[in-house]
Amino acid sequence: MDEARAHTSIARIDAALARIEAAARARRAEVDSLGRRHAALRLRMEEAIAALDEVIAREDEA
Repeated sequence: MDEARAHTSIARIDAALARIEAAARARRAEVDSLGRRHAALRLRMEEAIAALDEVIAREDEA
């Protein structure tokens, strides 16, 4: 393989690696975002269930 082809091949490999790394970063960001949204939803659901429990307890007392 001549030197020009070797440089072209290396450049293509470097570009492919950059695309893979960018995709991995984007995926990591998506997963992190999903985790934060899940935690927020879980907290809201816990609060809603606690409020329902209070309503039910008051009804039982009445």
